[in-house]
Amino acid sequence: MRALSKSKLIAFRQCPKRLWLEVHRPELCVVSEDAKARFQAGHEVGAVARRLYDPAGTGVLIDPHAEGFDEAFARTRSLLESSQPIFEAGFSAKGALAFADIMLPVGEESARSWRMVEVKSTTSVKDYQRDDIAIQTFIALAAVVRLDSVAVAYIDNSWVYPGGGDYKGLFHEEDLTEEAMSRGEEVEQWIKEAQKIVCLQDEPTIKTGAHCSAPFDCGFSDYCRGQEPQAEYPAEWLPRLQTNAVKDFLNAHPNCDMREVPDELLNDKQKRVKAHTLSGETFFDRDRCAADLVHHKPPLHFLDFETAQLAVPIWLGTKPYQQIPFQFSLHRLGEDGTLTHREFLDLSGNDPSEAFAKALVDACGKSGTVFAYNAGFEKRVVKELAERFPRCANELLAINERVVDLLPIVREHYYHPSQQGSWGLKKVLPAIAPDLSYTDLDGVQDGGMAMTAFLEAIDSRTLPERKAEIQKQLLKYCALDTFALVRVLRFLEV
Repeated sequence: MRALSKSKLIAFRQCPKRLWLEVHRPELCVVSEDAKARFQAGHEVGAVARRLYDPAGTGVLIDPHAEGFDEAFARTRSLLESSQPIFEAGFSAKGALAFADIMLPVGEESARSWRMVEVKSTTSVKDYQRDDIAIQTFIALAAVVRLDSVAVAYIDNSWVYPGGGDYKGLFHEEDLTEEAMSRGEEVEQWIKEAQKIVCLQDEPTIKTGAHCSAPFDCGFSDYCRGQEPQAEYPAEWLPRLQTNAVKDFLNAHPNCDMREVPDELLNDKQKRVKAHTLSGETFFDRDRCAADLVHHKPPLHFLDFETAQLAVPIWLGTKPYQQIPFQFSLHRLGEDGTLTHREFLDLSGNDPSEAFAKALVDACGKSGTVFAYNAGFEKRVVKELAERFPRCANELLAINERVVDLLPIVREHYYHPSQQGSWGLKKVLPAIAPDLSYTDLDGVQDGGMAMTAFLEAIDSRTLPERKAEIQKQLLKYCALDTFALVRVLRFLEV
């Protein structure tokens, strides 16, 4: 019997088939950019936590991948007889194994016990993390570790970084001792059931559903969906399926076709999507669309931002997961029809926010509509910049007064069957301007990739040649975003 890691047991909790595939067919897993970003954030948060919980620097870090699992377990047993903090302490018992983020000694040597702290990069304690802690606690207790208490440390996103590498206050702690220690029988049953799944010769038959994306998107989803009959027009293409009646119907009819969904369960927008998807005909209410746009005369501006969110802030005065703008693109359509372009990108490694704010004020000028897509994001970033930099607050807030969101205009007046129920720009653009494509871009093709590329570029270990390459990719991507808005507006005005 193989010992199942804590992550494997959490995978089992999400879906037994996921566990089986992770063990027997791991090559089928597609790791998303979001998942990679979460892993990276977890590493950064863990490194800071070790410094905070061990200010004297006397702790010992165990690396099972370098040392081997058996050696890691043996070193842990030896260190549990000491008074040093232990990081990534390894335990194996009852058919499962786990590594604890932080183990802190409690009491005198003659009655030594341990406080276990699991560090999370989230900003609250999630339900799946409570399962995680219960598993960790059960394995530690089964391995005869004398646990004094169990806690979760998670990010306080209201905390402001004072600079100088001082991260005191970054974490909140929640004690889960009583809860975690009371779930032993439950966890033991999970392990037994998971072991049975792993021992199956063939993968279990489990249909796809809501569990494929909760608590995280499963990397095996594409594989599993490929095994099932696919609806010609999946009901999931219907937008915003939020009413209980629709949810109940879809739960009772998994993987159903939108033709099977009764019209009486749908709102007007969903009925429109259904009708035009099935007919293959485009919906375009030109007159009402023109009426919405008639008041917007040149000069017109088309704006898009790129931002980075850091779990561990690195710039003075910023908060965990704060949207830090590092790039914008602005196309300007003048009164004479001339299209010009301004852009900003800061890869210096310094906080780009103030330079961004000043460049934005200069680029937008003082008059003319500023179009954005899903503009609430840009407006929130601008408002935050105004709060941080009072000297240009009035100019920034004046830009917000000029912002017009193209998304609701498109959503109200246009729909092409190829959009599959989405009005995201990357769905609308191929229908309106098929000559433009994000997939033709090299490297950076969406906002998540842009943030990853930015963080790589400002890393001191990144070579100048690679940094220059990233700069080109970011500029091309952001420029396409705003040129796409120009094309969308021109289409809607025809």
